[in-house]
Amino acid sequence: MDQDKISKLSDVAKNVGDEDTASSKNVKPAYEPSYGERWNKTRPTKTIVFWSLLAAIILTMIVGFNWGGWITGGTALKITNDAVTERLALICVGQYNQDPQKDQKLTELQGANIYQRDDYVKGQGWATMPGEADADSNVADGCAKLIVQNGQ
Repeated sequence: MDQDKISKLSDVAKNVGDEDTASSKNVKPAYEPSYGERWNKTRPTKTIVFWSLLAAIILTMIVGFNWGGWITGGTALKITNDAVTERLALICVGQYNQDPQKDQKLTELQGANIYQRDDYVKGQGWATMPGEADADSNVADGCAKLIVQNGQ
């Protein structure tokens, strides 16, 4: 029996010595999972999913507004109002051209202060569009600029 204990102890000592020599040789593990296998094992938490979705939304908005041609409702309204005002100012110039005393009124308009020109155009009725009771001040201002600029 004592002999069996001694042989077991010597076997243990041999195994410990074998481990020391094996670790000094930089032995790789028998199996290392690939990237695909590691990716399949990952399970994102709710926090990671939330922040990832938020980042994707913000990135989409940045790309859309800067390079995608997106605009806000306020910007669209301003562009629309400017386009309508420009078109109506051209109609106002047409109404000015139909006035028989346009040369005399052009001289008066050019002599008026810049801040009073739109009131002068409103007073003449050129900026009042057909079907409307009052003239729009933006249309009158654009019309006065066009009339003075072109000197028609």
